[in-house]
Amino acid sequence: MRFNFQRKFLAVPYAMFLIGFVILPLFIIVYYAFTNDRGEFSLDAVNLFFQPVNGSVIRIQILLNSLWYAFLNTILCLVIGYPVAMILANKKYNRNAVIVLLFIMPMWINFVIRTWATADLLLWLGVTALPNPNFPLAVIIGLVYNFLPFVVLPLYTTMLKMDKSQIEAAQDLGATPFQTFYKVIIPMTMPGIVAASTMVFMPTISSQVIPNILSRWNIILYGEAIASNYLRINRHIGSFMAFLMLLILGIVLLISKRFNKKAQGQRTTLW
Repeated sequence: MRFNFQRKFLAVPYAMFLIGFVILPLFIIVYYAFTNDRGEFSLDAVNLFFQPVNGSVIRIQILLNSLWYAFLNTILCLVIGYPVAMILANKKYNRNAVIVLLFIMPMWINFVIRTWATADLLLWLGVTALPNPNFPLAVIIGLVYNFLPFVVLPLYTTMLKMDKSQIEAAQDLGATPFQTFYKVIIPMTMPGIVAASTMVFMPTISSQVIPNILSRWNIILYGEAIASNYLRINRHIGSFMAFLMLLILGIVLLISKRFNKKAQGQRTTLW
């Protein structure tokens, strides 16, 4: 019997990977989030989510705190990374692609090694030796350092594809540098901004290594809370927390998609 190979068979490995490592884990998370130990439908995990742990810490407070760290880290990375990406993408200031490679090279180093190296450096500078209220400073520095390349790279790629003629047209028509930047450059780079924000915001919420090491386990973000609840307390509450995080991820992606479409519709508007 002769086997008739078709191109659609090339999708079989990807489909198997998708089922085994995406769909099935999601199904398990949803199953444990809304069942009890007897496998019956239950909202006990939802009630536990709002109950204090050890009489003080509430899980929703950890989620809100993680959202704040994620928002702050995203803003700082954009503020620092945007001008860096502009310099790297401008051939007038950057004539060597090696500079871009050097900026991205820290991403090749193991995440845990980078974080411990950052902790040692901050310890040498005296940052982590300060009282506990200053531990967030070390965590924020570590977050920005580790996630900054994820902002620079998509922005740099987007800026390389910018239509320089629109910038020149805005300048010829009398637009000020601020108007050119705000009404021409920002809309053209909005896809990169959206992609960079998404790549920073969600991983920050679920970050474990950075806050654990740099705060000496004094600051707990949502990723660590999910792991500790699932492994040590109750896998149902841990699954519900993971499910809630998936919902937040979906909302963020929908908002990002809307901003992206709005930006694409305004890309031809100069000022």
